Parts: sequence; structure tokens; C-alpha cells
Amino acid sequence: MKIVSVVGARPQFIMAAPVSREIRQHHEEILVHTGQHYDENMSDVFFEILDIARPNYNLGVGSASHGRQTADMMRGLEEVLEKENPNFLLVYGDTNSTLAGALVAAKMGIPLGHVEAGLRSFNRQMPEEVNRVVADHLSNLLFAPTETAVDNLTREGITRGVHMVGDVMYDVALQSAQAARSRDILSRLGLTRGEYLLVTLHRPQNVDDKETLSAIVEALVHAGRPVVFPVHPRTRKNLIAFDLYDRLQAKVKAIEPVDYLDFIALLMGSSKVVTDSGGVQKEAYFFGVPCVTLRDETEWIETLEDGWNALVGTETDEILDAIEKFNPEGTKSKSFGDGHAAEKIGRILDKFV
Repeated sequence: MKIVSVVGARPQFIMAAPVSREIRQHHEEILVHTGQHYDENMSDVFFEILDIARPNYNLGVGSASHGRQTADMMRGLEEVLEKENPNFLLVYGDTNSTLAGALVAAKMGIPLGHVEAGLRSFNRQMPEEVNRVVADHLSNLLFAPTETAVDNLTREGITRGVHMVGDVMYDVALQSAQAARSRDILSRLGLTRGEYLLVTLHRPQNVDDKETLSAIVEALVHAGRPVVFPVHPRTRKNLIAFDLYDRLQAKVKAIEPVDYLDFIALLMGSSKVVTDSGGVQKEAYFFGVPCVTLRDETEWIETLEDGWNALVGTETDEILDAIEKFNPEGTKSKSFGDGHAAEKIGRILDKFV
């Protein structure tokens, strides 16, 4: 079977890595990078460290409005699919690349699979929520990471083709932990294990509004402990545009984005993580790091139910209160699988007719 896999950002490459290895044991895979996010950290080292397949096609779409970006991706994907004539198309997560791949597959009558199906924040104001809902309702095979995701799909009337396989990011985290522990990034940055906060921030609703971004910066500046902040390019641009970058740098170790293994090393060594990323919420849970989430809702409710994640929004006082007082108690009981999600996806695809 010939399978086209569509990815558009570094996290999706990481998610696709173990699945691609499984697919290529029995099938031909064509990997398409839409170019949705250009990431300078996707160097040769990035692919070599995580054993990630290189894309066969790069559509080079780049940044644009949601509608224009999705349309450009659809145009490019249609040309690739006409040329390759695949038997199946696979999409990941909830980006515009996910949406474009799902729509083109449906229009061209190509069976579709969605890895990370069934996630819901129940906030249709988030573009990601719209993308994941549309992808799920168009998919023939839905690879759900948790039982909660399966339940979400059932409530929407989607039961056929649903498989609870676990979270492929859990696979990657387990496989990468030992290599991450050998990284020396803490010593390079002068950090002491367990005594600093790790921050990630990239969502448009948090970084594109000056008032919101200012409130977050004030919380980080007054955190009362060392803070390390790999700054996303979009966030850095707005910090500078809003005259907030000097204020941030006065108290916060603002660094360039780091590679996946360095990031996992920073995460495992931190006392808490402050983030607006869905993926980082999960990774914090995997490694038992308390997570302060700068959002009002999350698609990863398992991390909330076990008490390891606190949704605090973006008000300075609320963020500071969680940084000081949020300390999870108890065990992590929620299941993200057994570390073999990619293998299960591969075996399901083997049987697909």
C-alpha cells in the first residue's frame, strides 16, 4: 500500500517519526511537508537524532492567513496526490496542514487516517478545534490517544474506524528520555536541577495582544526564581514590537528555541513548567513535572483530572499564585498508552483494505 503522510510543523515530524518507521516495514510512505512552519532547528541533526524520515515533498507554503494558507496547502497537496496516486492519506494533530490534508483526501476519494483523533477543548474560537473536528468527521481510521478521546468521538456519533492506540508522543518521550538525560544544557545555561521554571509561549491569543503578553511577562519577571524561556520566533517578534523584550531579559533567561532532546532535558530538570502548548502539557505529565497552563481550557483533560495541570489564564496574579502554590499530590493514573502506539497504528494500517 502507498501511504502519503502530511505534516506541517516540527511537533508533527516528531509525532510522525515512530509511525513512519512502522509504516515503512510493510508499505511505501511518501512524506509531505506543507511548509506551514519554517523551523531553523529542523537541521540535519534534528532528523538524525530522532531518526526522522526526510520529506519527499516540501510545499513551502509558509505563513499566511488561515484561509489562504489552507488553500495553498490544498492546491499543493492535490498536485502531489494526482502524481503519487496513493491508497491512503495520514494526517496528524490539529494544524492547518491537518485540515488541508483531510479536505483534499475527502475531495479526491482517498481513505483518510487521523493520528491524535478525538481531542476536544470545546472552544470553537480556537482554529485547532475546528481543524481536529473536521479531520475526525472525514476520517476512515481514527487513532485516539486516550479513552477520553474515544468518548468524545462517540458523543459526536463517530464509532466506526475508531481505535484507542495510545499517544505516539508518549512513545517518543519514553524512547528519548535516556538520551535527553545525557545532554549538558543545564550546565551550559548555569541552571540547577529543580530550581528553575521552564516557559513556552506561542499561541496567537497570548502573544499577539500587547495587554495579554504584558501580563504574562510581568508574571515571569516577578516569579521569584530562575526562569528559562526558549522564545518562539512569533513570540520574540511581538515582544520586540511591544517594547517588552528588554523588560523580559532583565529577569528571564530568554534563549533561542532548542532541539527536542535539549527541551526534554530542560523539562525534566525544571521545578514547574509554564506553557500554553498542548504538547508540553502532556510531556510535563509524562515526566511528573507540575504544569501551569496559560489557557482557560485544554484538550488534555486527563492532566487536569489527576491534578498535575492548572489552568490559570493570563492574568499576572493568577499566574504568580500558581507558580508559588501549585504543587500536585498523588499519582499519575491516567493512561496515554503503553509506549507502543505507533506499532498499533502500523498493524491497523496493515489490515486496512
